[in-house]
Formats: sequence, C-alpha cells, structure tokens
Amino acid sequence: MNKLFHLLLCIPFVSFSQKQVSDTWFEDAKLGIFIHWGMYTVDGTSESWAFHNKTVPYELYMKQMTGFSAENYKPDQWAALIQESGAKYCVITTKHHDGLSLYDTKIRTASPKKNTNWTPKLPLSTVYQSPCKQDLIAPLFAELKKAGIHTGAYYSLLDWSSNDYPGFLKDSSRYQIKDDLARWQRFLDFMHGQIEELASKYNPDLYWFDGDWEHSEQEWQAAKIDSIIKFYNPLAILNGRLKSYGDYDTPEQNMPILHPDKNTWELCLTTNDNWGYRPQDKNFKSHFDLLSIFTECLNMGGNLLLDIGPKADGTIPEEQVAILQEFGRWTKKHATAIYGTTAGLPDGHYHGSSTLSKDSMTLNLFVPSPQGPQLNSIPLTTRIFIKGLKSKPQSVQLMGASTPLVVKEVGKISWSSVPGTLFIDIPISEMDKMISVVEIKFNEPIQLYRGKGGFH
Repeated sequence: MNKLFHLLLCIPFVSFSQKQVSDTWFEDAKLGIFIHWGMYTVDGTSESWAFHNKTVPYELYMKQMTGFSAENYKPDQWAALIQESGAKYCVITTKHHDGLSLYDTKIRTASPKKNTNWTPKLPLSTVYQSPCKQDLIAPLFAELKKAGIHTGAYYSLLDWSSNDYPGFLKDSSRYQIKDDLARWQRFLDFMHGQIEELASKYNPDLYWFDGDWEHSEQEWQAAKIDSIIKFYNPLAILNGRLKSYGDYDTPEQNMPILHPDKNTWELCLTTNDNWGYRPQDKNFKSHFDLLSIFTECLNMGGNLLLDIGPKADGTIPEEQVAILQEFGRWTKKHATAIYGTTAGLPDGHYHGSSTLSKDSMTLNLFVPSPQGPQLNSIPLTTRIFIKGLKSKPQSVQLMGASTPLVVKEVGKISWSSVPGTLFIDIPISEMDKMISVVEIKFNEPIQLYRGKGGFH
C-alpha cells in the first residue's frame, strides 16, 4: 500500500504537503497518444496476431506490404493534431511482432522466413520493402519535437519473421535456447542492434517495449538493452515491459481498481475495439466515456495513453480526429486541473475523481455533466458534496464560468473538531458539456479528517 495512504488510514488528520513528487516530465504529462501503424492496415487485419493465430496465412499477411503506400502521410498534420489534443507525448510503433520496421533500419535478420512478398537480401523496412519507400518515423519525430511533444518508440522485442526467433505460429514447436545458444545469440545481436539504431538515430524520450512475456529477463539480456539506451540518453524512460528495468507500470485497456505497483503508471487504451485500423470497427468509445476514464487516471495519479490507428495511406479516421479535437477542447479549458497535478483525494471524501496541485493548496473536483436525453423538468442545478475537509476553502469556482457557486456546510457541531459536509450547487447551464471542474482553493496545504466521527 502507498505509504501516504497508509498514514491517512491510521491518523485522524494529515497534510497532503507530505507527499513526495517526482520531477520527471512523464508524471506531469498526463496524456499521451499511441499510434499503431503498419502493413496490417492494408487489409484491416489484426496487427501481427492475424498470422500468429492462423486467421490469415503468413504469406497473405506479408503481402500487405505491397499496398502500404502512405501516400497521404503528413507528419506535420499528425503532430499538430496531437498537440491540439493536449497530449504531451506520443508513442508510435517502430516495429511490431511481424518484423516490419517503419524506420530506416540497416540491420537484416540473418535467418528470414521464406516469403515471396519481400526481398530477404534487404532489411525488412518500409524503406526497402513497401511502395512508400521512406522512413516514416524520422519526419514524425522531427515534427513532434518542434511542437514540444516528447517522443516515444514502441518496439517489439520478439520478431515472428526471423527464423532465429523461437516461435512463429501459436502452436509452433519452439527450440530450447539452451540447446542452440548460437541461434539465440544471432537473434539477440539483431534485436539489440535495432534498439541501438533507434537510440543513436532517433533518441526517443521513451521506449515502449512489447513481447517481453515470452522470455526471462536474463534471456532477453535486459540489462544490456537498458545500458544501450542509457548510453545514448541517460534520461530515457522505459515502460514496464522490460521486466525489472521498467520505470512505470502499463495496464492495458482495463482501468485498475487498486493502484499499480509502481508509483508512476499509464493506462493504454484503444478509442474503439482495436489498436490498428480496422474499417469494420465502428465501435468507438464516446467522448464522455473517454474523458471519464481520463479523469479517473488523473485521480489515481496516472497517465492515459490513448490509441489511434491511421489508415494505410496515412490518413487518420475522422472519428479519431474528432476524439482528439474534443480532448483538446477539454484539456485547454481545464489545464490547471490536469497537468502537473498529483493524485486526488483518498476514498471516502468525494464520490468522484479529483486532483491536487503540487503545493496541495488547490483541489479540483471532476463533475460529470448530465448526458443523454433531457426532459424539460431537468433541475437547474446539480449538487455534489465533499466530506472531511479540515481546511477551510478560500474560494470555490466552476472552471470556465463566472457565477459564484453556492456552498453550504452541513453537520458541523461547535463542540466537535470533526468537519461538516460541504454541499456545492452547480448551475447546469454553465457546466461543461462533458465533465466540469470545481476548483477549490485553500490558504494552506489541505488538511483532511480521517477519523470515525463523533468526538474524534
């Protein structure tokens, strides 16, 4: 259990000014954009897993490279949209499990799979094996850096297009590494070499590894991977999929109930049901649902890495453009409640998500706005309440509105030190169309009551 929260449960009053806060850019970023892009977008198959799980033959899957044109790819527009969303970092797939690199790798696997749809004498890269004939990562990183957005490189540790890797299909008979150390070393040389290319040529701020589940830390030689990266960039951040060398936890799709093991964490989430572009997948999450999940991440002190899947020609689906634009509208309006904040109140004080400023003198309450059909009889205000505030609010304001909020304290007894419950009325007409923020300022670091009531 987090030490601070343990203290909160054991003593009646505690100051949030005791909280330890890291100075890394990642903890303050709060929102990142994930980009899954590759040959799988041509036919709209599942990325790499299509042939691994035998839903599509390997030859047919790899043939998609011949249609991966990226003719409408405009990295400056991508970067502008990401910046507009309010995201502070972007992670893109530089190489998925299928082995196709989206950057100009010079390293060729020593034992490629037999395939008539690509030339094994050349590196398996979009530069040499696809009609786009270009490095797709370098121009995007350049535009992201110009926009002040931190760069992240997704890289698959495993490679299902290399015969040196022990596993190709789901039911493949795998060679034992101990029985063929030379073969495994050839694969490690290839994989470590590609990571060094990424580090030396592109210098990402963040590395997002995947596929680590198939081997141990020792077999991957994770210590060597870490040393390669830190040689070129000692400040580089690694996600939690390089075993013990990960800097933060990465739950996927499902919002955690308990705080992840590491203090720093990130939820990676699709905007519809798939990571990469699938033309038949129109099950997009609503703007309200996505923003609600985002505020819950903020409440638990985490980040949201929200995924988009561009089409093979380089255009981003209009639904995902709209989602990022709505995030931009909302994050711009409520920036001080998002960036550089810490986790919100512990359970029991407010029935919703919240954040705290680093000096613990501002509390931000996220209030979902009424959604769905509304009748004429809908009330003019919505009421929230917050319990256990030892500190007295200096001001209570609805972000983006000018009307003062009505606040009433209920249950305060003169002879007891237990604080009352604050009820706050919010005019619905002035609420944000998705989620509003009530900003409560104090003239001291917030003090909370954590007792059992009565005379305590």
